[in-house]
Amino acid sequence: MQTRPITLTERVIQQLRGEIADGTFPVGARLPTGKQLAERYGVSAAVIREVTEHLRSQGMIESRQGLGSTVRSRVSDSGFRLAGHADATDLAAIFELRIDLESAAAAMAARHRTDADLQRMGALLDAIAARLDDAELGVEPDIQFHIAIATATHNPYYQQLLQYMNLQLHQAVRTARVNSSRQPGLPGRVHGEHVAIFDAIRARDADLARQRATEHLRNAAGRLGLPLRQS
Repeated sequence: MQTRPITLTERVIQQLRGEIADGTFPVGARLPTGKQLAERYGVSAAVIREVTEHLRSQGMIESRQGLGSTVRSRVSDSGFRLAGHADATDLAAIFELRIDLESAAAAMAARHRTDADLQRMGALLDAIAARLDDAELGVEPDIQFHIAIATATHNPYYQQLLQYMNLQLHQAVRTARVNSSRQPGLPGRVHGEHVAIFDAIRARDADLARQRATEHLRNAAGRLGLPLRQS
């Protein structure tokens, strides 16, 4: 079976979606002009028009006459979606799903991670450590650390699904971090849970990575007061 070559438009869509997802262009930020984007990605203005039209159709950006394009969402509105206004029961069910998926991803990352993956996770852990006293600034590196684990599986479907889930749960992560910041010593213990996952992945210990990821997410759910069922 022959693989269809990726078009210029598709390549730029992937690049711009990635930069929106990783916070290079955060929600609420205005995108560069069409000319600037064309120069950034080395393509024509016509390609950029196709790209922005696609992202508008996916609900990721919105455009207004004279104001340019603004980032509306870091994920697409199409396909699998989480409840927009999840209550405690819904959020508990989502965390149960996260536990199964992210613990499996941690195990797979332990088997397949590269040195570059470890460097990315290590840099994010450093960023989290530097922000232990600031719940707001710690949210983004926390989310990106979980996404980095999914990336280290080198399975694009794990990466895409878990990236989507973690970005959608931005508010839950923020709430958990704010709650933790109010309890002396807890931010450091939470950070220790992240480090424990990283250490297991670095050691290529898949079983321990799975266990540490499960413990972290169960603890995170507990810090949010979510009623998880026994696995």
